[in-house]
Amino acid sequence: MTKVLFMGTPAFSVPILRMLAEEGYDIVAAVTQPDRPVGRKKIMTPPPVKEEAERLGIPVLQPERVRSRNELEEVLKLEPDLIVTAAFGQILPKELLDSPRFGAVNVHASLLPEYRGGAPIHQAVMDGKTETGVTLMYMAEALDAGDIIAQKTVPIGPDDDTGSMFGKLSIAGRDLLKETLPAILDGTNSRIPQDDSQATYARNISREQERIDWTRPASQIHDHVRGLRPWPVAYTTLSDSNVKVWDTEKTEMTGNGKPGEIIGSDSTGIYVQTGEGVIILTEIQPAGKKRLPAKDLANNPKFGKGGRFV
Repeated sequence: MTKVLFMGTPAFSVPILRMLAEEGYDIVAAVTQPDRPVGRKKIMTPPPVKEEAERLGIPVLQPERVRSRNELEEVLKLEPDLIVTAAFGQILPKELLDSPRFGAVNVHASLLPEYRGGAPIHQAVMDGKTETGVTLMYMAEALDAGDIIAQKTVPIGPDDDTGSMFGKLSIAGRDLLKETLPAILDGTNSRIPQDDSQATYARNISREQERIDWTRPASQIHDHVRGLRPWPVAYTTLSDSNVKVWDTEKTEMTGNGKPGEIIGSDSTGIYVQTGEGVIILTEIQPAGKKRLPAKDLANNPKFGKGGRFV
């Protein structure tokens, strides 16, 4: 029986791990990130892959740095025939990549070479793409630059956000791996080198990227907001206080205010001037408060006409 070492961390990885178990592969271990403190109370929380692996009775390893000698040795001694990774979150050393006889394959949430890096789903939605996909690839030392085995396209609907696309792409990745694994194990799979000249990158989202730039067109701000939902969430500042923006709505209005200026409100939400057109804030979260419909703040002077987000 083929010995598989699975490496993944977030909820995106869970359906892929579950499929491998259901298909009867001998999963020698699930390697995932260490437990981390979560929330205001900093409660130590296990990653979703750890929880699923324990439910399935699969041994779990949680190296702080898989590249460190001691932790690498612990993984190597498992002697897997194949490594499968999906959003693991650490760079694997060449010694580990070269150790399995069937190689190391990765499920990546974009149509490579587009969106190499750690935030391909966020970036595709933020860029207003109407489709993205998943790539099954051989792992290489360079970032997401390995040979492509197979790909599957997934549409991005106008109401999709990063949260919904995580779910869709996780299932697409699971199905693509399931379909392709037999060919990988018998050596009949495709292996197509990437065209590095066509590569684009989706680095992990920085705090500065979360801030809304009101000089951009309304359509781009709308995509920016849904691309950062449900995490880490777009934000702006009003009267020196941060405001998270959870949801927006497009409108045909043009307006003549300054970018970020509140030009009115009604039962739909708060209308804000952008660099091109007007956008309606429909769900927001003032600092220290719960998220709520923006219309509930229509009579709050702070969010009244003439105020300005920056």
